[in-house]
Amino acid sequence: MNSDHIRNFCIIAHIDHGKSTLADRMMEITATVEKRHMKSQLLDSMELEREKGITIKLTPVQMHYKGFELNLIDTPGHVDFSYEVSRSLQAVESAILVVDATQGIQAQTLANVYLALEQDLTIIPVINKIDLPAADVEKVSNEIINLLGCKKEEIIPVSAKTGLNVEAVLDAIINKAPSPKSPLNLEATVVPDETRALIFDSYFDDYRGVVLYVRIFNGQIKKNDNIFMMASKINGIALEVGVLKPGMQPKDSLSEGEVGYIVTNLKTTREAKVGDTVTLHKKSAKTPLPGYKNVLPFVYAGFFPVSNDQYKDLKEAIEKLSLSDSALRFEPENSPVLGFGLRIGFLGLLHMDIIKERLEREFKLDLVVTNPSTNYQVRLNSGEELEIKSASNLPDTSYVAEIREPWVKGEIILPVSMIGNVLTLIVEKRGLQKNISYLEDRAVINFEAPMANLLTDFYDQLKSLTSGYASFNYEISDYRPEDLVRVDFLIGGERMDALALMCHRSEADAIGRTITKKLKEVIPRQNFEVALQAAIGARIIARETIGAFRKDVTVKIHTGDRDRKAKLLEKQKRGKARMKRFGKIDIPSEAFTVMLKRD
Repeated sequence: MNSDHIRNFCIIAHIDHGKSTLADRMMEITATVEKRHMKSQLLDSMELEREKGITIKLTPVQMHYKGFELNLIDTPGHVDFSYEVSRSLQAVESAILVVDATQGIQAQTLANVYLALEQDLTIIPVINKIDLPAADVEKVSNEIINLLGCKKEEIIPVSAKTGLNVEAVLDAIINKAPSPKSPLNLEATVVPDETRALIFDSYFDDYRGVVLYVRIFNGQIKKNDNIFMMASKINGIALEVGVLKPGMQPKDSLSEGEVGYIVTNLKTTREAKVGDTVTLHKKSAKTPLPGYKNVLPFVYAGFFPVSNDQYKDLKEAIEKLSLSDSALRFEPENSPVLGFGLRIGFLGLLHMDIIKERLEREFKLDLVVTNPSTNYQVRLNSGEELEIKSASNLPDTSYVAEIREPWVKGEIILPVSMIGNVLTLIVEKRGLQKNISYLEDRAVINFEAPMANLLTDFYDQLKSLTSGYASFNYEISDYRPEDLVRVDFLIGGERMDALALMCHRSEADAIGRTITKKLKEVIPRQNFEVALQAAIGARIIARETIGAFRKDVTVKIHTGDRDRKAKLLEKQKRGKARMKRFGKIDIPSEAFTVMLKRD
């Protein structure tokens, strides 16, 4: 198709503002999917996406409307998956900004708008959910006008659920969005007869191999072409090319301006990294397209199988998931208590929860997950620089000259009346308030805080203080030297590396007392007294004691019925299946995640 009749766009919004529902209506109106095949969240193919009602992976789909080819990339809305949004923005010329008529502009709305403006995208503002009783179209329109500087008549009010006025959005894409001829801020010189395509996503298919999602910027790629990945220096074959509607639809070729897929003969996505430039082997382009920054995780947790027999299965499962998740990092870890496992890096707690659930559901693994932590930069007295991903890896403090922890830039949007409580919470987390601005009757608080202090229950406390009305967005800022210490926890006099944590010295005593109390609640009584202690080096800063107790589950049975006794003993046996034995002490899996809920 002539590129003048092609429109490439994405949908950006805060989580749960109706991106996926709007995409559903568009596909229905354009007859991309037959009505009998329609279902809600059609582009959310993962079971977890549909269950949680969120988008995790970006998904492209091609539609045809009034003689135009519309290529949509549906993007996630949660802060943990903002790297998916930034990738899709480089493959399009325009973005539909969706704002909920009942909630207005939220933190992730602002973050995504800033990303889109950096890419010089044409933004088409849409107010969704106007059919709800709580909708305030006038107020939300004013918020959008203040944010974008647009005119009121440029904002399109719709109900994605009912399909009301969705045709106006499709018309706006055709009339206002530029064709793919624009340079897209890629700052790359176009050379005649060159072929260059940007890989904006890739995944491994068990039956077909590595599949690339690409945007063609110059030239064309045909079926059976010999292709070359410019960054990884890998040759391959385009076994099949085509577009997604939303299922794969093969074509003879993908031409300039189009968004589609390439099925390759590659064995792993590491050979075709996201952000790489695909060109033809015989007519190799001289200048690659600007790629993406490497996404580095900053939340780490230890994943250990309950049974050491499952370690190999865990490693194979994570390797398989990492083929389609470029942000996932992992390395082997060994614990005297938990045995062999993996320390896995994530972009946030939701990302961690998603991976954990996928491992348990899709691979039938029974896991013990340790407290999440962030990474620290350590400078030794010798001048050597180290990066540690868990407190148990911290060298002896006598060799350490400086420890730097990651800080984030945060943004909270909340009702004006709740500012005081939230500022107090930020201070409690060692945060620094930088600025307060206003959106109608709501405030935007910009602040900085240590990443580690936001990993535990900050989001839950924020929602509780604001009755659920606050939204929160953040990004990594820098690493700063702080007075940090390692707090160890001892059970029965034995140090447990899997529970060790890093914290600021001023917070150590309070955290030690809180965690030992939590451990007392979750560790069952033994046949002997057990001491629970928190320590900094050799100094004990907190202690709790679990009294001796022997629980006989058959004590209430007086009939001598062997079957009933056997049934109760078997139930007790299953209950102990998720426990780890440390010396003579059985420790439940909950003991390793007590940091997530300190209060």
